[in-house]
Amino acid sequence: AAVGAFSLREVLDAFRGCVTERREVLLEPYLSGWWGLIRFLQSLGAVFGFISKDAVAKVQIMERHRRGEQGQHYESLQSMVEFELSRGPGQLRGRPDSGCRTVLRLHRALLWLQLFLEGLRTGHRDSRTSAICTDSYNASLAKHHPWVVRKAATLAFCALPSRDAFLEVMNVGPPEQAVDMLGEALPYIQSVYGITQELFAQHSLLDLP
Repeated sequence: AAVGAFSLREVLDAFRGCVTERREVLLEPYLSGWWGLIRFLQSLGAVFGFISKDAVAKVQIMERHRRGEQGQHYESLQSMVEFELSRGPGQLRGRPDSGCRTVLRLHRALLWLQLFLEGLRTGHRDSRTSAICTDSYNASLAKHHPWVVRKAATLAFCALPSRDAFLEVMNVGPPEQAVDMLGEALPYIQSVYGITQELFAQHSLLDLP
């Protein structure tokens, strides 16, 4: 699923379809939104390799859960949390591939991407993307990464292309159009992030090792 060019429209549509009227986050569109974001990371070259590889691995774990024998429990994040918690906390802490732990890792990376895209959207033509990216990283993922990874990441960000080049990668026409579509897409991503954050906080899952 991760092959092909990045399309911001695809990410917008996926995240728009994520949240039900009952504020449940559906896993299918969530994962397809992630495939879109992974293509975005991959289109930026090796700089984001360490994050995109990890995201691919996590999305694949979630797809296995979705297709597995217990697939019906992995329809939404809410049903997944309920199901995994019902099997006891030992199950959750002891299993590196539990859905809760896996989604938590994606959730942390989603915050970084959300902040980064928001920074690109509100930036100026000559804004330094490396600074936008570093600030977003420091406000999100950095605190979950060991020093070595943080050092490598911040170094890698220095090689990022210009803001206009980024907006071109969005594949929706000129920069102004990309900015408009980011303005449309980000509230959906923020909403999914917010609901997940609330759900995980409510069940004390935000620090799952």
